Amino acid sequence: MTLRICSYNIHKGFSQFNRRMVVHELRDRLRTLDSDLVFLQEVQGLHLAHPQRHSSWPAQPQHEFLAEESWQQTAYGGNAVYDHGHHGNAILSRHAILSQANQDVSAHRFERRGLLHCEIQLPGVAAAVHCVCVHLGLTGGGRRRQMEALAERMEDLAPDGAPLIIAGDFNDWRNRADRLLADRLGLVEAFGGGIGRPARSYPSALPFFRLDRIYVRGFRVRRAEVHFGAPWAQISDHAALTAELEPLV
Repeated sequence: MTLRICSYNIHKGFSQFNRRMVVHELRDRLRTLDSDLVFLQEVQGLHLAHPQRHSSWPAQPQHEFLAEESWQQTAYGGNAVYDHGHHGNAILSRHAILSQANQDVSAHRFERRGLLHCEIQLPGVAAAVHCVCVHLGLTGGGRRRQMEALAERMEDLAPDGAPLIIAGDFNDWRNRADRLLADRLGLVEAFGGGIGRPARSYPSALPFFRLDRIYVRGFRVRRAEVHFGAPWAQISDHAALTAELEPLV
């Protein structure tokens, strides 16, 4: 089988600099990618003020709205909680989500971060696939601690080479994640193939920084692509990443 995955920081359903509410366009663009698994960051789980300001703001949580009619299973982990709502990471899946858990890895109280971990059963694959959606911090020290926490958690929950996909916004412009995740977890970056060249994904109009990643173990990467420029640059400040994977079992 071929597994199509996507990772995308969706900027809470607003265009760059919050100029426009674009959640409906976002859903349309996600559907065109035809991904089996979607790893989303900056997902607005709840915002009490948006329905008053935007008449077409969806009534349901953002991840459920985006999944509607295309992805039958969803998981959400709220990280940043405030008086009027919360946001975090989400995974949308066409396959059964067997379990889900969200681990708080915030470096400090002003920048809430989490690791959303799901076990997903793929057809024709005996072992459940461990999937982790991440959005790491803006400071180098905080990211190092978060990556260590990620490696430690997966060493515990997905040992002995169990199939593993970790995707999201790593904010890792110095590319420190590749070696740590390769050494600790045996992961390969989908674009660089372990040679230190992840995709440029930010800003979405003309990407320069290599912030977003897809790491895999137990899969062969058949194809990987960055979706940037028009119309993607009108939807989020990050480009979307996609990859086609083939299980090695």
